[in-house]
Amino acid sequence: MEKRINKIVFIIVVIAVGELGIDRFMRGQTMMGVLKLVTCGGLGVWWLIDVIGVLTRMSKYDEEIIFIDGEYKE
Repeated sequence: MEKRINKIVFIIVVIAVGELGIDRFMRGQTMMGVLKLVTCGGLGVWWLIDVIGVLTRMSKYDEEIIFIDGEYKE
């Protein structure tokens, strides 16, 4: 399933509430979102990895990020 999310909105969500797993729920990765929520973003480590990952991929997208089955479309 393909999901399109505004790039700026997604960056804000990952940074602001990413430790609660909201970004994973937006991507369609429900179980990963629940795990991230229960572990508080992997005690911050998982959250930091997601922030770095999203910021390094942002130059590849114009206005929207496209996810297919929860993974970034390259």
